[in-house]
Amino acid sequence: MRLHSLEVTAFGPFADTVAVDFDTLSAAGVFLLTGPTGAGKSSVLDAVCFALYGDVPGDRSSAKRLRSDHATEGVAPRVRLECTLSGRRFRLTRSPAWERPKRRGAGTTKQQASVTLSERVDGAWLPVTTRLDEAGHLVSHLLGINLTQFAQVAMLPQGRFQSFLRARSDDRHRLLQQLFRTGRFEAVEAWLRTRRAELAAEARDRHRRVAELASRASEAAGAPLPEAWLAAAPDEEFAAQALHGWLGERHTLLEARAAGEIETLAAARRRAQRASRAWEVGRTLAERQARRLCAARERDALVARTGEVAALRSATEAARRAAGLLPLGRAHAAATTAHAGARQRLAQLADLARDWDLLGAAEQQVAARVTELTRELAAVEALLPTQRRLERLLEEAATLEEQQTATEAELAAVAAVVESAPARLATVAAALDEAHAASAALLELESTIDSLRVQAAAAQELAELRELELAARALRLEAVDDAQRAKEHWLGLQERRITGMAAELAVGLAVGGCCPVCGSAEHPSPARPLPGAPDEATEREARRLLDDAETHRHVREEALRDLRTRVALVERTAAGWSPTEVRARLVELEARAAELRRVADGLADLDRRATAERAALESDQQRRAELLLAHARISTNLAAHTTQAREITAHLSEALAGAPATSLDARRRQLGRALARLPELATTVRSTVETARAAEEAEDRLTDAALAAGFGHVAEALTAVLPDADLDAAEGVLFAHEAALAGCEQVLADPVLAAAADQPAPDLEMLAQRADRAAAELVDAETAARAGAARLERFAELGAELLAALGSAAPLRDELALVTRLSLFVDGRSPDNRLQMRLSAYVLAARLGQVVGAANERLATMSDRRYALEHTGHRGAGETRGGLSLLVRDDWTGETRDPATLSGGETFVVSLALALGLADVVSHEAGGASLDTLFVDEGFGALDADTLDDVLDTLDTLRDGGRIVGVVSHVPQVRERIPTHLDVQKGRHGSTLSLARA
Repeated sequence: MRLHSLEVTAFGPFADTVAVDFDTLSAAGVFLLTGPTGAGKSSVLDAVCFALYGDVPGDRSSAKRLRSDHATEGVAPRVRLECTLSGRRFRLTRSPAWERPKRRGAGTTKQQASVTLSERVDGAWLPVTTRLDEAGHLVSHLLGINLTQFAQVAMLPQGRFQSFLRARSDDRHRLLQQLFRTGRFEAVEAWLRTRRAELAAEARDRHRRVAELASRASEAAGAPLPEAWLAAAPDEEFAAQALHGWLGERHTLLEARAAGEIETLAAARRRAQRASRAWEVGRTLAERQARRLCAARERDALVARTGEVAALRSATEAARRAAGLLPLGRAHAAATTAHAGARQRLAQLADLARDWDLLGAAEQQVAARVTELTRELAAVEALLPTQRRLERLLEEAATLEEQQTATEAELAAVAAVVESAPARLATVAAALDEAHAASAALLELESTIDSLRVQAAAAQELAELRELELAARALRLEAVDDAQRAKEHWLGLQERRITGMAAELAVGLAVGGCCPVCGSAEHPSPARPLPGAPDEATEREARRLLDDAETHRHVREEALRDLRTRVALVERTAAGWSPTEVRARLVELEARAAELRRVADGLADLDRRATAERAALESDQQRRAELLLAHARISTNLAAHTTQAREITAHLSEALAGAPATSLDARRRQLGRALARLPELATTVRSTVETARAAEEAEDRLTDAALAAGFGHVAEALTAVLPDADLDAAEGVLFAHEAALAGCEQVLADPVLAAAADQPAPDLEMLAQRADRAAAELVDAETAARAGAARLERFAELGAELLAALGSAAPLRDELALVTRLSLFVDGRSPDNRLQMRLSAYVLAARLGQVVGAANERLATMSDRRYALEHTGHRGAGETRGGLSLLVRDDWTGETRDPATLSGGETFVVSLALALGLADVVSHEAGGASLDTLFVDEGFGALDADTLDDVLDTLDTLRDGGRIVGVVSHVPQVRERIPTHLDVQKGRHGSTLSLARA
């Protein structure tokens, strides 16, 4: 991969468009990306990663905020990168998701991320894809590495490779797994763990199944399990054998018990049959005797009711004769009711007849009066259109009078407004001039206020930083004292150990062994160590404490230097102002700005008001002319309407002369009501005459029919009438009496019942008790027999299942033991795995060994051949697993130590060598992907001049073969060593880029 050019717009700290020409930088081989803290050096690297993969590395990717806060509203963020991947020239243009202003209305809307990938073919750019997923897959395929590997290989990240050096084995394991894609080995570990859990669960299920079957078999047999089974595990061989014998014994006993229960059931069944037959015979005899006795009693009761039955028969015959008179009686009642209704309706119409002189009149007189009133109504209705015209004229005249009054009032108001308009326009113009002047002054004042706010923040921050500087200076002095005391302690221990070295050597002498000093095998008087004399371990511990103190001192010095740098920067911004002075001045200017803003805020309203006043004046003048014309037209129409109304009123008064009503509508309503009800009066008069005649005829027919039926008069006949339901009930009683009496006689004449009556009454209670007792004994015997057979069958089934479950336990137990041993070994938790190393860690250990080998080639140069990395499979301090631990060997002392004991500069050198070695191995692992552009981000400030030269020499070798190396740093020595600079400058309105050569 080789980068050619980069163009960034509204991305990170870059508000405007900035560009980087990597082809120009490639001539230098090594270039410096420099600038103050926070200017955006790392953002240049983020832009490269975003263009390639659509994301940025490290923690910054979680922020999801890539658009520049300094950019102008509406400017879309964009990154464009031209690069060569696998020999092909591409141009990637990406835009992250961002909130853009809505095209209509206020507010914002989310703009989704986009990408355009084009390839240069024969001098022309041809589009390849605009899909995010396709672009990402294509880049990953051509580079052979993903974003994590690219950030570790091509962009040695700020502080990340130091964390890899000091990481625990587990953390280092996760990172190496991402880089070298060894997930398949962890999948093997996970599969073995899952398989072991599955087999263990299956074994537990089998254990529960066997225990459940044994318990159920014991319950079915009604006997406890054998002691040998209860005392051993269910899957042990001797326990299964004991269970086999117990199953056979219990099966034999259950078979014998079931045979005895079957014999008992046969005897109970015979006894129950005899008792049941005796009870049936007795019950039949008792029923026959009770039936004959009941018939005799019922016959006596029926004979006693003979008189009552005779009276009921006489009433029934009279009701049958009177039933023929019912239709004539109903007709007479209906005629009488109709005549009464007609008379009532005629009484209700008496007032109507009195009003029109028709009281007591015949039907022909009423009809003649209706004809007369109909002719009068026609004449009245002919005059109604004239009256309607008069009403409309009066309404229109009233409306015209109201319009005339309103027009006069509005005309006076409009005239007053037109006269006062010039004064209002002059007032608005003066206020508008004042608002324009306030707006101009406000712009100048706000610029001054912004500068003062920056100075106020800087002054406040300066006071806080000075306090922090005092605290940091005290902590540095304390760390220096601690380091000096640790050094003095270590030197003292070293001197004491050298003084007592003879005693330390004497402790290691063995009988018959040669002295390491004189070579003699005789040790007549070996030296003895003094109480509390230091040994090698004590000196090593003191040295470790000294290294820790030196590291702590270096950290405190770095913190103090950073604070001093920040104080100097903030002092320049504060420009000598104190926080109190700046705040007082700021309050004064903000109050003045608020007053100007209040006046300037009314500028738009005043513009609108002036425009509205001018438009209103023109409108009012036009309205006054319109009102004058309307007033003249309304006055003319009102005079014409008044003249026509007087003429029509005179004509209608002449037409209504002598009429009882005061108006045509009243007379029309009066005649309409009369004509609506007079036909009803005629009909009612005719109905009264007709219903009277019909009532007399119905009464005559009813009297003749009653005499013919044998009754003395009509009332006697009507009294004898019975409802149909009562008549049917009476006939049913007579029929039932005769049928019951005949039935009783038939029963008393039965010879079988007569013979039963001569026999003694049976004792049914005793016979029933015997039958119930025999039946209960039969039920108990059947229950016991069925329970015995079911128990025997259930026990046989459970025994077969139990034996089958025991037989299948051995293969499962053997497989579980094998998988458990293998899983624990692969997982690094088996005693056979002495290093406690997982399978995936074992594979990654080989890769880490390659990384250490590649790192040591560069570390030898950068550390003047003092330090070398060592990979060890043993566990580090506080770790539970081995395989991926790192140590640093100091060839000056011959000792190995933990990387945490290195100083800040030593840590950077070793970490950088490790990162470069990791980049080489990952590049080779990814298929030898050619990465012609490499960035190293920060950390050079911890190096002394000689070490810095060695490191830069090593970095200079990286450009062999045309590789471009970008060093990210703001250290002055680095600027002097690397002549080609890509400077990042920060400002209040965003950062900028520029290319410079020293």
